[in-house]
Amino acid sequence: MTLWTRLFELIHKPAEPVDKMKKYLITGLGNPGDEYRNTRHNIGFDVLDALAERFEVTFSPSRLGATAKIRHKGRLLLLLKPSTYMNRSGKAVRYWLQKENIPVENLLVVSDDLSLPPGTLRMKGKGGAGGHNGLQDIQDILGTTQYARLRFGIGNDFPEGGQTGYVLGKWTEGEQALIRERIPVFADAVLSFATAGLQHTMNAFNGK
Repeated sequence: MTLWTRLFELIHKPAEPVDKMKKYLITGLGNPGDEYRNTRHNIGFDVLDALAERFEVTFSPSRLGATAKIRHKGRLLLLLKPSTYMNRSGKAVRYWLQKENIPVENLLVVSDDLSLPPGTLRMKGKGGAGGHNGLQDIQDILGTTQYARLRFGIGNDFPEGGQTGYVLGKWTEGEQALIRERIPVFADAVLSFATAGLQHTMNAFNGK
């Protein structure tokens, strides 16, 4: 076989059927509605929006959320932004795992994290909710803590009793440039999770 013949076969190789592709559910946590746009608690939505923009796909209203699908290196990623509000995220996650027949080990949840400085990235393959109501509901509904989560640090610069206002507040002008710079790194980590796996992604991106 000549080099040119091989190149022709590669160029004209039919795309792998969707039902044969390995599937992942990538869930970004947040609250629906314009009043929550660009708030710290909605950073999970923002990361998924960046992925959708990169792959030139749009979200469509679906059951219990808005969804979009992207293909990347033989993987099919279902992006989910639940419409159930943060504290009831588990219902949407369970529905789409079951509907698409996606195993829990192929679930990645992107959320904000008060315990990490703004923009800090940390991926883990399991763990508790850490006081995050969205993660807690997913844990309760799925009945397990054995699912991957990608945590986006939002800091904790608020007075005692001010947590709710802080997480539901918008990024300050000083934070916005940092967040815009960091979101693409988180999008890269999502793609790495689906293609290179959890352990490799943790080693490559945690602390990056």
